[in-house]
Amino acid sequence: MSRIGKLPISIPAGVTVSVNDDNVVSVKGPKGEMSQAVHPSIKVEIVDSEIVFTIDEQNDSVEMKQKQAFHGLYRSLVHNMVVGVSEGYVKKLELVGVGFRASNQGNLIEFALGYTHNIFLQLPKEIKVETKSERNQNPLIILESCDKQLLGQVCAKIRSFRKPEPYKGKGVLFVGEQIRRKSGKSAGAK
Repeated sequence: MSRIGKLPISIPAGVTVSVNDDNVVSVKGPKGEMSQAVHPSIKVEIVDSEIVFTIDEQNDSVEMKQKQAFHGLYRSLVHNMVVGVSEGYVKKLELVGVGFRASNQGNLIEFALGYTHNIFLQLPKEIKVETKSERNQNPLIILESCDKQLLGQVCAKIRSFRKPEPYKGKGVLFVGEQIRRKSGKSAGAK
């Protein structure tokens, strides 16, 4: 069995979890509701306000090594759902560069990232967005959602518009991220 799969998930107050006959786990909480289909080789049970995952030894659809991989995977996915609907996830992106700006109207974000045109991105309705632009500070984009996978995917998409580069340190980066800087041509010429 996998190390991670053995750990039970405790269900916080205000969160309801249900498992139906098709092995689909549904989680509902104050921040939203989500569901995840679980492979038939993994049994999901709710025992005294904890979710327990076990490997089904009788199921021969996949080999044991794959069952162990599914064991940890589905435990992590359901844990992310439980944390998402109870607390939520927040990611903060920073725009570093002269003239880089971001503004939003609802879930439509407009970026000015040094190209000849502005970039528009329509976000899914599950994600809440806020943009902050203060004088003498880099513009911030704050994204909030209960779905960790979707949030990471949207952050990666925004980051792909202008990846951080190692010479001047410009680009879209996460708050607190350190970029490994390179010296330019002048340092090697001496």
